[in-house]
Amino acid sequence: MDMDTHRNPPTAAALSAAPTHRPPARWAVRAAQVAALTAVPSGVWRIAMGVGIPVGFDTTGLDIPGWFSAMCIAMSLGTEGLTLLTLGLVQPWGEVVPRWLPLIGGRRVAPLAAVVPALLGAAVVMLLTIPRAGGFGGAPGAPTGPALLLMDACYAPLLLWGPLLVLVTVAYYRRRRA
Repeated sequence: MDMDTHRNPPTAAALSAAPTHRPPARWAVRAAQVAALTAVPSGVWRIAMGVGIPVGFDTTGLDIPGWFSAMCIAMSLGTEGLTLLTLGLVQPWGEVVPRWLPLIGGRRVAPLAAVVPALLGAAVVMLLTIPRAGGFGGAPGAPTGPALLLMDACYAPLLLWGPLLVLVTVAYYRRRRA
C-alpha cells in the first residue's frame, strides 16, 4: 500500500463500486462482440424494406413511407440496442453503473440484476428464432427464390444471439460471484 492509502483509506462505498478485478475471458469478450453484431444484417434488411427498397417481401397495402417505415426503423434500432446490452457483461459498465446516470450512477451492479434479465432475454430470443431456423419460406408475403435466400441469410445470424448471450452470461456470473 502506498502512503496515501494509509492516510485516506478507501470508503466502503468506493470499494463496493469498484469493478471486479478479474477481467472477462477473451473468448467471452469475443462472444459478446459477435452477439452485439447478430442483429445488424436483419436490421439493415428490415430498414431497406421499410424505406421502400424492393427486397422481395410483399409490401402491398403497407404504409411506405409512413408508420410501417417508422416501425421497421424502430424495431431495427431497438433490436440492435438490446444486442448491445450483451457488451455490458464484459465491460466495466456491467459491473458499476456509469456515474452520469441519475440516482443509481456509481453503484455496483448486483450480479443477478444482470444475469436474470440476460437469461430471460436469451430464452425469448431462442423461442423467437429457433422455430425459424429452417428459413422464412411460406410465411405470408415472404419473398421467394434469391430474395428469400438473401432474407434468410440476413436473419440467420440472429440464431447465434441467444446461445452466445447464455455463454457470456454464465461467464459473467462465474467471474462476478468469485
